[in-house]
Amino acid sequence: MGEQPDYFVKSAEKTLAVLLAFNAAHKSLTVTEVAGAIGVSRAAARRFLLTLVDLGYLEVEGSAYRQTPRVLDIGASYLAGLTLPQVARPHLQALANRLSETTSLCVLDDQDILYVERISNPRLHSMTVSIGNRLPAWATSMGRVLVAELPEAAREEFLNNAKLQHYTAKTVSSIDELRAELDTVREQGWSLVAQELDEGLRGLAVPVYRGAQLLGALNVSVQPGRIGSASITDEMLPLMRQAAIDIADDFGGRTAEQN
Repeated sequence: MGEQPDYFVKSAEKTLAVLLAFNAAHKSLTVTEVAGAIGVSRAAARRFLLTLVDLGYLEVEGSAYRQTPRVLDIGASYLAGLTLPQVARPHLQALANRLSETTSLCVLDDQDILYVERISNPRLHSMTVSIGNRLPAWATSMGRVLVAELPEAAREEFLNNAKLQHYTAKTVSSIDELRAELDTVREQGWSLVAQELDEGLRGLAVPVYRGAQLLGALNVSVQPGRIGSASITDEMLPLMRQAAIDIADDFGGRTAEQN
């Protein structure tokens, strides 16, 4: 590579390189990992990281750093004409048509999930929700995916504030049981909730990432008696994960393979 022009600011290049080092495969990075990724000393990497923490673009927990939603501001002007529901809708529609089930996109808002887009299947079921509706995050597959992906401190804060309620005979019964379920969801990358919020209804959810940022959760609501739990994950998970990637890519995201 030739010499850089006189105006070139090397620190600006390195700052952007730090932000781009984070992606779906590397959501948390240590000082050493960042130093190796951008080719600087640990001391220099630490200065870049702490500066970005002070500016609100990164957060630190122990020795690990993560991006915050503020990084989305960098591309805000380019994406100003796009909204996540608009981008997600054709993908949710295609998935609903493929599976003949209801599909949704939700975000986490404090202790609730908020529906931002939903494509209903003609089959009727006892639970009717619309865009803008809220449900308790701890009792839904979407909520568990979103809470499981939170940093540990934020996840514990959520659990400390959660108010469990007995909806059905299968509703999770304790915070310890819920914490164990969240650990499983975080490890496997998806959540299946069966008849905990509504009798007979099962929900399968996967996270939707834009780069290293969690945009929301994609959900398929499965009617009772259609297929067993094992068949749900075998049939639906690959299609849902691809739809989540497609939504993120259309919204300006980059898959882990591209980083």
